[in-house]
Amino acid sequence: MTEKQRPTPSEIRAYRAENPKLRERDVAVQLGISEAALIAAEVGLTAVRIDGSANRLLEKAPSLGEVMVLTRNDSAVHEKIGVYEKITAGQHASIVLGENVDLRIFPQVWAHGFAVSKKGEGDEVRRSLQYFDAAGNAVQKIHLRPASNLDAYLALVDEFRLEDQSQDFVEVKPSVSDADETGPVDVPVLRQNWSEMTDTHQFFGMLKKLKIGRRDAVRSVGEDYAWQVASNAAEFLLRAAAEKGTDIMCFVGNNGTIQIHTGPIGKVEPMGPWINVMDPTFHLHLRQDHISECWVVRKPTKDGHVTSLEAYDAKGEMIIQFFGKRKEGNVELAAWRDILDGLPRADASVAA
Repeated sequence: MTEKQRPTPSEIRAYRAENPKLRERDVAVQLGISEAALIAAEVGLTAVRIDGSANRLLEKAPSLGEVMVLTRNDSAVHEKIGVYEKITAGQHASIVLGENVDLRIFPQVWAHGFAVSKKGEGDEVRRSLQYFDAAGNAVQKIHLRPASNLDAYLALVDEFRLEDQSQDFVEVKPSVSDADETGPVDVPVLRQNWSEMTDTHQFFGMLKKLKIGRRDAVRSVGEDYAWQVASNAAEFLLRAAAEKGTDIMCFVGNNGTIQIHTGPIGKVEPMGPWINVMDPTFHLHLRQDHISECWVVRKPTKDGHVTSLEAYDAKGEMIIQFFGKRKEGNVELAAWRDILDGLPRADASVAA
């Protein structure tokens, strides 16, 4: 939609009322607006504008008790039930290292916050805190559960409430800087830098230094470090890990938050284009039809190679990433490597 055609808040609410079964994200797509604009249209009704600061939230989040934390991108939804604990706040990156809630947060990306209260079945009221970037894309949502501390939630909303309670929302699209641009891949230089890594956390810095996109790097580095597997390899991996009881790490992120599950998985269920993990404290929903490429990637560390599965969409954005559970200083699990070695390879025509 152009700005002239942009629906008013009342038109947004009317469309939602006419399409009650559509997910919020799908409603926003249909209307050509951001999800934050969709929520903003409910301010004064079911939503309250609150301070969008990530680190201010982290000061109060432990008081909420048990919650469901949701982080998603266009193709994957990662949900964890637990409490916020072991928090380290920083200007550029903040960390939550709880037993169940494990997050990497980039505070400068967080821009807008809303407290949302909606009626569910019967007299139930579903309450959440929802945070968005400047463009109106969701970076994290926190849903209250029966065991949550409702008084702490109400106090947080009251303290964080903004004077501006308007229903309008203007998206600010991100600008592309020179640092975001990538160039051609110098394969010998890439391989040299890749071989010299001693920690997986050096990978992003290497890409930034060489000005190479992540997918371009794994496509170019050579099969001793990365090889392409079938686009449905994530489903094979999840089923194998569940069957063998292999502990995994599952990363889903967006530009403001990365959320991690570490441990076993149990119930793996397909539903339409989605493959789902439905465990007591971990839910994963992955759109397999959005996966364009899957790569098994090896990175050298001081403890030997660490191996991951990375799934990319058609634009080259990473949807989801899997590792085997591993403590620093230990060699990677043989069971994890066996799972990755057993994944079906991509067709030669696809890899070409």
